[in-house]
Amino acid sequence: MLTVFDHPLIKHKLTIMRKKETGTKDFRQNLDEIGGLMVYEVTRDLPLNEIPIETPLCQTIGYEMAKDVVIVPILRAGLGVVNGIQNLIPTARIAHIGMYRDEETLEPHPYFEKYPSNMDEAAVIIVDPMLATGGSSVAAIDMVKKQGATSIKLVCLVGAPEGVKVVEEAHPDVDIYLASLDDHLNEKGYIVPGLGDAGDRIFGTK
Repeated sequence: MLTVFDHPLIKHKLTIMRKKETGTKDFRQNLDEIGGLMVYEVTRDLPLNEIPIETPLCQTIGYEMAKDVVIVPILRAGLGVVNGIQNLIPTARIAHIGMYRDEETLEPHPYFEKYPSNMDEAAVIIVDPMLATGGSSVAAIDMVKKQGATSIKLVCLVGAPEGVKVVEEAHPDVDIYLASLDDHLNEKGYIVPGLGDAGDRIFGTK
């Protein structure tokens, strides 16, 4: 299932990020803030356990999350989404998937993986600012499924219809969340209108 958020704050902050004159500091800050806004809804269906607690006035029943949350950024740009989510879920564990895209074939090439031990029991949130061709997202989902993960969501800032279709066909059981579904991919595999190279803009490497 695809969810595209229609929220004034997200639209406002994403517009700031799209502007070519926006610097690294403001780009990162707005990415953090959008990540926090999105994860509020992404986690809406997380299961809960009832627990007895005692307030200053009486005993009552409270709630705690029934599953650990594991955030899986696709390196390197995915790291830019982690802080906004972790601010709301400070107990979340963080896995890492290192992947680069061949600039000629546009195919993803994994080079690093690191996971916590409970992937099969956790609610897994794969994060990457851009869902372009879909190749990296499909590869990352393949990789976490090999670790036993069954509860998987893909959270991206900006997506192209071509990439969404690729992920939906390869993994129909994975929900996709976007701040914006953009128009198309250009001949170089970049999202249009997009926001440029997210990794370079997050880390100031260009």
